[in-house]
Amino acid sequence: MFPSFVERRRPGPARRGPGAVLRRPAALLRRSLAAVAAAALAAALVPAPAAAQAAAPVRVVVDGRTLATDAAPFIDQGRTLVPLRAIFEALGAQVDWHPAERRVTAQRGSRSVRLHIGRRLACLDAACGSAALLDVPARIHQDRTFVPLRFVATALGAGVRWDAAARTVYIETNPAGVPDPGSGVAITEPGTGARITGPTRVQVRLDGDAAASAAEVRYFLLDPATGRGPIVARGSSPTAAYTWLPDPLHDGPRFLAAAVYDRSGRFLAGDVVPVTVAAVPQVALRGPAQGQVITGALELAADVNFVAVRVRYERVDPATGQAVTVAEGDPYGPLTWTPGLADNGPALLRAAAVDRLGREHTSPVVAVEIQVPRRLALQGVSSGARITRPVNLSASANFAVKQTRYILRDPGGAETVLASRDGTSSLRWIPSPDHNGSRQLLVEVTDQNGAVHRSAPVDVTVAVEPAIFLETVGPNQVLAGEVSLRATSTVPLTSIAYELVDGAGRARRIAGGSSAGATYTWRPAAGDAGNWRLRAVGQTAAGARVTSEAIPVRVYTGTLYGPIAAMPRSQFLDFASRLAVESYRKTGMSAALQVAQAILETGWGQSTPRDKYTGKVSNNLFGIKGTGPAGSVVSNTWEEYNGVAYRVDANFRAYPNLQASWDDHKRLLLEAQRYAPFRDVMHDPIRGAYALRRAGYATDSQYPAKLINLMVQHQLFRLDEVEP
Repeated sequence: MFPSFVERRRPGPARRGPGAVLRRPAALLRRSLAAVAAAALAAALVPAPAAAQAAAPVRVVVDGRTLATDAAPFIDQGRTLVPLRAIFEALGAQVDWHPAERRVTAQRGSRSVRLHIGRRLACLDAACGSAALLDVPARIHQDRTFVPLRFVATALGAGVRWDAAARTVYIETNPAGVPDPGSGVAITEPGTGARITGPTRVQVRLDGDAAASAAEVRYFLLDPATGRGPIVARGSSPTAAYTWLPDPLHDGPRFLAAAVYDRSGRFLAGDVVPVTVAAVPQVALRGPAQGQVITGALELAADVNFVAVRVRYERVDPATGQAVTVAEGDPYGPLTWTPGLADNGPALLRAAAVDRLGREHTSPVVAVEIQVPRRLALQGVSSGARITRPVNLSASANFAVKQTRYILRDPGGAETVLASRDGTSSLRWIPSPDHNGSRQLLVEVTDQNGAVHRSAPVDVTVAVEPAIFLETVGPNQVLAGEVSLRATSTVPLTSIAYELVDGAGRARRIAGGSSAGATYTWRPAAGDAGNWRLRAVGQTAAGARVTSEAIPVRVYTGTLYGPIAAMPRSQFLDFASRLAVESYRKTGMSAALQVAQAILETGWGQSTPRDKYTGKVSNNLFGIKGTGPAGSVVSNTWEEYNGVAYRVDANFRAYPNLQASWDDHKRLLLEAQRYAPFRDVMHDPIRGAYALRRAGYATDSQYPAKLINLMVQHQLFRLDEVEP
């Protein structure tokens, strides 16, 4: 494979466009290499057997004379590295070392070179208006600076060739022959000096070995001063076109670098072009059309041509100019707005998007007419429902409500007010056998002006038996410590008792009293441990016995272990940052986003699951359920029974160490089909946060905002500033 220092030598006019501010030296663009030298050099990239290398050190010949160097060239990562100072000085260049900056500068006539130890980006003129990507970063070896062999040609216009049999590098100061075939990677879009104002198409052409081995392309936006920057586009189809969405935070002269990698993540080759980022943020509102009459729910979306951290949709009163936010959140996905009765009339709608600098950009307004009818509906039951147990009822209204009444109507038209509530508060209705039969349910409300409105009735069949329903304990719950016991019943009770039933059907009272609706407490004793069934038993005034469902429970009286800190809080950011940057370099998934997730999921590493019974540590940083490489631990999760949430045991993955947990979480996001849309934008911490929410990673609607706030507050975006 050909070494990929990746500076392009194309005719200037073909790569220059209007507004170009950075150009490559014309002399550099005219450089050429002999075809035979190029082929020989490719062979130099294949490391010789260790024994052969030891027996025959690499020799350097410059213009026919053997160059004596105090540090011999060597082969690393499939590339031949040569001592920079010895060769550059032999070619007539003035070389200077700047130890404080770990920087090397070289001057040969009109040519100027500047590079830093450990960096892949090297400047090819004094102003760093032209640059190259080293296929192996410059390094210190035996107290000398070494660079890839091809960089000699790149930097000083020399020709190089490799004699494998003689293990000799030949360097010619005045090469002749065909043009240098290049690195095998060429950025075809955008052109040299392009001015980036909005979404930009990026694409490369691959040749030779790079085309055969490339499995991924990443586009980096590099700061000329540091050689570092974020990934702005990427994909697993290296020659496909991708879209770069610019960020106003990166405005100014930059280098756009394209780097291709093989399936193992090894850098193969790349190219770099100078560009100027000058984002012109624009927002357009999608959904409503000019003059549209809106009578119901409306889907709103924003078209943004820059990286936006959030979007707000506003209704503007044409008469007063007053704006009211009607929805906000995801700048890259649709939101639904349902206008209320108070919104009726002419309105102007617009979208306002905020960039990472905190600046707000608004769309042109769309004039609409809102004409929604008054809407009032009963929720919690559907027409034709058969009601046999308690139900939760609520009122849905598109206007302001002062008071709500829930009404039951019998076949003769007689009505019973089940409850009266302030506003639109909900009702947990416990029907009794007196309500049995065909019935209608409806909701009646009083608005802010004192007018009364009724919903359409819902036809139901009530068919309840005398029954008790447990509310504070659910099936398969583990009872430990103090337990709250409460139940509801469909008939009046004069007393209630809570009983544990063993496998033989023997019952033992553990709590109860004469107030059937009260909450009782029970603390298990050591002899209560084991598997039981729990039930509530009540007595009616007529002496009838009413029993609840007997649900399986486990009583545990041993020591319980709660979540554990993975490490001191003060160490967590550095720990997570290290793992995240390693993963970012390997996968292209934003390091800033990874760290924000880890902080949010674990409370800065202070709350990771461990087995509540054994104390086994899970090393689980992301709360993933199931069985991991170290088995699982038992911790708590939530279920619902009789309309009430309660905690039950669940297995969470356990790992031998925190690194394994980190890797497993990344594997989930990189391989699960549901996260395919996330993978398209995972290099971008902002768009990635919203994509996770849309893919169902979290049910919390504020999950992206929480991640973004963490990234802003703790300056996590800096973690995405890396080298190709």
